[in-house]
Amino acid sequence: MSGFSAHRDGTVRVLIVDDEPELTELLSAAVAEVGWRPFAAADGRGALLIARDCSPHLVVLDGMLPDVDGVDVLRRLRGENARLPVLMLTARDALEHRIDGLSAGADDYVTKPFSLEEVMLRLQGLLRRVRPDEAPSGEPVRVLGDLVLAERTREVRRGGTPIPLTAKEFDLLGFLMSHPHQVLSKAQILEHVWNASFDGEGNLVEVYVYSLRSKIDKGRASMIHTVRGVGYAIRAADHGA
Repeated sequence: MSGFSAHRDGTVRVLIVDDEPELTELLSAAVAEVGWRPFAAADGRGALLIARDCSPHLVVLDGMLPDVDGVDVLRRLRGENARLPVLMLTARDALEHRIDGLSAGADDYVTKPFSLEEVMLRLQGLLRRVRPDEAPSGEPVRVLGDLVLAERTREVRRGGTPIPLTAKEFDLLGFLMSHPHQVLSKAQILEHVWNASFDGEGNLVEVYVYSLRSKIDKGRASMIHTVRGVGYAIRAADHGA
């Protein structure tokens, strides 16, 4: 069959693929709580059949399934719908699944064990980023790698760990995350974060970037980078490093 069926009822549909019943039930409950409709599958073959029937908006896919490897399922799903957002679940020590999954087209991944809150933030971010016209009216989030920023509640997490920020640190991070991989000058940052002009003398931006970096990147792979003589950029960390 080429392409998923045009099955649309106005509700965001989430396909959850995992062979652990308890985990599937927890994820299904979390999905239903925000008004989405969960569809569960315990193996790869079942996942592909359900996907063709329900035409999901999002997929949560375990990397290790009892019948078909999760990466193979991902490739088949991508063959049916190249734009389908997929969040991979991997064991903490399964580095090869993370690399293979991302290479095969997974949009993001979380490692087990994980918090339901993090998974839901990641899913909202994926839906908003990939299909903004179908995003729910819930919490607006920005997602870059394992960094998640919730705009309404002004909460930030990296790898599921909460990171407390001051008001201006949050605004600075939000501006950087709204332009991922782009080098932003000090003048641009001052104008958008402080509504001020840059006189070339002050070190306000440097101080706040240093403070933000010490919280976001401390003990982790760097995401905030300095481009000497130009400005600053934020990029997803290389988890395979």
